[in-house]
Amino acid sequence: MEQEQMTGASMVVRALQDQGVDVVFGYPGGAVLPIYDEVFQQNRIRHVLVRHEQGAVHAAEGYARSTGRPGVVLVTSGPGATNAVTGLTDALMDSVPIVLLSGQVPTFMIGNDAFQEADTVGITRPCTKHNWLVKETDRLAGTIHEAFHVAMNGRPGPVLVDIPKDVQFASGTYTGPDAAQTGHYAPKITGDIEVITSLAEAIETAKRPIFYTGGGVINSGDRACELLRRLVDNTGFPVTSTLMGLGAYPASGKNWLGMLGMHGLYEANLAMHDCDLMINVGARFDDRITGRVQDFSPGSVKAHIDIDPSSINKVIHVELPIIGDVAHVLEDLLKVWKSRGAKSDAPAVQEWWAQINEWRKVDCLKFNQTGRTIRPQHAIQRLEALTKDHPDRYICTEVGQHQMWAAQYMGMNDPKRWMTSGGLGTMGYGFPSSIGVQIAHPDALVINVAGEASWLMNMQEMGTAVQYRLPVKQFILNNERLGMVRQWQELLHGERYSHSWSEALPDFVKLAEAFGAKGIQIDDAADLDDGIKEMLAHDGPVVVDCVVEKHENCFPMIPSGEPHNKMLLGEDADTGNAIKEGGAVLV
Repeated sequence: MEQEQMTGASMVVRALQDQGVDVVFGYPGGAVLPIYDEVFQQNRIRHVLVRHEQGAVHAAEGYARSTGRPGVVLVTSGPGATNAVTGLTDALMDSVPIVLLSGQVPTFMIGNDAFQEADTVGITRPCTKHNWLVKETDRLAGTIHEAFHVAMNGRPGPVLVDIPKDVQFASGTYTGPDAAQTGHYAPKITGDIEVITSLAEAIETAKRPIFYTGGGVINSGDRACELLRRLVDNTGFPVTSTLMGLGAYPASGKNWLGMLGMHGLYEANLAMHDCDLMINVGARFDDRITGRVQDFSPGSVKAHIDIDPSSINKVIHVELPIIGDVAHVLEDLLKVWKSRGAKSDAPAVQEWWAQINEWRKVDCLKFNQTGRTIRPQHAIQRLEALTKDHPDRYICTEVGQHQMWAAQYMGMNDPKRWMTSGGLGTMGYGFPSSIGVQIAHPDALVINVAGEASWLMNMQEMGTAVQYRLPVKQFILNNERLGMVRQWQELLHGERYSHSWSEALPDFVKLAEAFGAKGIQIDDAADLDDGIKEMLAHDGPVVVDCVVEKHENCFPMIPSGEPHNKMLLGEDADTGNAIKEGGAVLV
């Protein structure tokens, strides 16, 4: 077969096409103009012009997380690449497959402090799975194919290919995906059958078991989620999840305990603390989950299933470590457990459920909506009630109190329907992420639950939404405060509210209209349902300014550095004679 000769810029577009890429999020500049010229001359790949490179990466994250395919970003050198760093770090923390192509000054100018030069490879090394600086055109296509392989295999994550401008202009030989060198990166996907058998034995005798699931289940694919549901239903064990794992097991499922962690449900946190067998499936024992490490689930045998070897025993020591892909391991675990008779200690598990149901009676998410002022929990609860039956709903969030309320009150029944920034906690994530989701699913209902402060961080992407006629719905809980910061200042810093509010917020309705979108303000609880229905009925982008109680706190809350069995609950929870502390109930 005759080898094809083409320019480096042509190779980039051809390689993306051969990888099945259908959309690229980007922003042009001098160092990538040859690539943009090639993008102009083809129709197979759609380019979405964002308004900021951070928005490009977050949009690509939304696309990737809602489809299971890699998100692709194209930015210029220098500030184009540095503006993308926050998005890359977010994707690394949350295991999102992103392929970022950045322009670079010509090879002979690297190191000369040329215009818009930055050490992109050096800057992004800590926030990518791997990165490459390509100095030879002949190596460009193969490197791009390798980048896709690394991004998607093992624990997914972001990668970066830095392409000098002279490499884009020069001609070279194109390498197809099948000829690219990718065999050196081959993560282990099947688990140790002896340890899996030991876990099956532990399942047979456990008296107080729990499945603790994370985003790794969703990253493994729909098959992994199906197997998890089957294993949970067959064993009858309770299941909880991290923020990133919501939807892997349905919130409507009979074994669901709700979210775990700092703002997780009372019954989920106590079950985690008191269990005797913890089965961690695709989670990483992060600090929002563990609380005080030395007191984390002190009496349990711990199993950990994860494709990333570096996550095993990194934070919490486990007795049953299983390195492998979640779907492969769960399939083997089900086979082994069933071959041994599919046994469990049913009477003990029934007693365990009786205890959990007692904890549930506390009703930790209970609140009372009275008067005209909208409590934020009520706003989210009504949003859930009016959208949950939509056949194709996706929820994105910004970061803060509203994010936790959305996780608590909105039920995710399917994977890849919940897009939020977990590990990095990136304010400004939700709006561009919702754009990426809407691009991937043009006919879906895409809602971004936001706080006014987070939303303002990337509000310029309203231009993107309007330009591409994307009917994304921005549901802003406006408390005129940095809500989570203010909550911590109230509870932990003597009510000294240092710079946790803005005295110059915009009129969000006028702001939406200035961009050519629809704006709606809701400031009365009696108008809430009608306002949400108006948002849903509009066929274009909408910004809803939902004015809520300014000083509401998000509970339950595990105070920083405390174990799971020490929680602050809201005053409306049914806690009996528990101690009140800092305007909340300590249990």
